[in-house]
Amino acid sequence: QVQLVESGGGLVQPGGSLRLSCAASESIFKRYTMGWYRQAPGKQRELVASITIRGNTDYADSVKGRFTISRDNAKNTVHLQMNSLKPEDTAVYYCNYNFLGLPYWGQGTQVTVSS
Repeated sequence: QVQLVESGGGLVQPGGSLRLSCAASESIFKRYTMGWYRQAPGKQRELVASITIRGNTDYADSVKGRFTISRDNAKNTVHLQMNSLKPEDTAVYYCNYNFLGLPYWGQGTQVTVSS
């Protein structure tokens, strides 16, 4: 059963912008903190940003001031607005929530920042 569906990745030039979206089932969206992670080739998956059900946000230092995470409560969707993209932002981006200490992931969406 697919519960997290990401979209919005693609190829963008350095300095450009992309918006990622993660559609979740209502039962997940309304109960859990949602997060965006990313994994670059040869590197570990890392937390990019998270947002609680109350809307409190947290960001990795590397994306502060450039990325914004938000929740659309009407559509059960979490967005990640990414501005001033850099080549080092290139990765597969995953939507996430945790339940009883276990992580659950979407299928991932590729973001490539290159000229």
